[in-house]
Amino acid sequence: MTYHPKSDFMRVMMERGYLADCTDYQGLDDALSAGMVTAYIGYDATATSLHVGHLLNIMILRWLQKCGHKPITLMGGGTTKVGDPSFRSDERPLLGPEQIAANIDGMKQVFAKYLDYGEAGNGALMLDNAEWLDGLNYLEFLRDIGRHFSVNRMLSFESVKSRLDREQSLSFLEFNYMILQAYDFLELNRRYGCVLQMGGSDQWGNIVNGIDLTRRVLDHEIFGMTCPLLTTSDGRKMGKSAGGAVWLNSDLLSPYEFWQFWRNTTDADVGRFLKLYTELPVEECERLGALGGSEINQAKVILANEVTTLCHGPEAAAAAEATAREVFEKGGAGEDLPTLELGPDEVAGGISIVQVLVRSGLAKSGKDAKRLIAENAARMNDAALTDSGLMLDAGSLAAPVKLSAGKKRHALVKLAE
Repeated sequence: MTYHPKSDFMRVMMERGYLADCTDYQGLDDALSAGMVTAYIGYDATATSLHVGHLLNIMILRWLQKCGHKPITLMGGGTTKVGDPSFRSDERPLLGPEQIAANIDGMKQVFAKYLDYGEAGNGALMLDNAEWLDGLNYLEFLRDIGRHFSVNRMLSFESVKSRLDREQSLSFLEFNYMILQAYDFLELNRRYGCVLQMGGSDQWGNIVNGIDLTRRVLDHEIFGMTCPLLTTSDGRKMGKSAGGAVWLNSDLLSPYEFWQFWRNTTDADVGRFLKLYTELPVEECERLGALGGSEINQAKVILANEVTTLCHGPEAAAAAEATAREVFEKGGAGEDLPTLELGPDEVAGGISIVQVLVRSGLAKSGKDAKRLIAENAARMNDAALTDSGLMLDAGSLAAPVKLSAGKKRHALVKLAE
């Protein structure tokens, strides 16, 4: 669509690629231009840390605040007890209150790095929906809130429909989730004047429900906005690496491994990721993303440094770059690492990690390679390899990969020039 925004926030969202859809572009842009807008994104406490998949909407909250508006990070202490069924094939395991509280404590560590929770007019708020969900009276809730929801309409939402179409069970507990999330928006509007909910495009149905409910109960005008669900240019889900989820908490993933994840970005994604995950000017992001040959590798280092600085601080980013140079350019400890070069035809259909370990000289046989992986003695870019069925492709090898067997044996694997 062609729309020319008046507000700084909407302009940033559109220029940098954050915007997937909006319930009312003109109405939201007018509200953003007229004064400070309060907006929220919800986070269910399903793990002790957020991961790179959450980073897109954390950056959206950061830009919201930089543009003079007020962000709310809503922790799902209540909704996590139910579990979001959106686009899942099975029910989430139910967590107890102690685990949920521990997860929220772990997740809070990240937000303070990206948002200012100070007393200023647009200082961020951290809230927990358990505050209003835990005390709900079931019969009153059914009468006052449930009557506004059409089961026919709820069944038509893609997140529910896809589960039913595959004849996979959807519990009544999970079916209630979208009502609870809608009620969150109503309560945030009533208590804090929040007029905008944001989230990934898979949350569109839940967001629209909240807008409809708030209009019916309070007759207030509110808005919804979604960001794209990112995949890398080679089709992988953003936030996943060979070693598993790319966590934002340093106790689960070291700043060096975090830096390395961004340094290994495929060439085609560099410009896009610079716009989404850094605060460099758009023109500079486009210039760096358009570099070719070996120059694109320097753009990847800039990407890794900028993202790591935001998440872990400038010292951690500088240390990670220095470590990478030592390991990859000097071979670590001043010695050249043995290097396995793979031709494009060898990786076209993917090549197994077991085969790569053997060919690099780190394992004597396929059986030996599988034993190393089973005993947690094999590592890739210093992250433990846990899956002997892992396949590497051209995207995985966009930057040289360091393989290790034990503490002292290392090799580099890269694509032949």
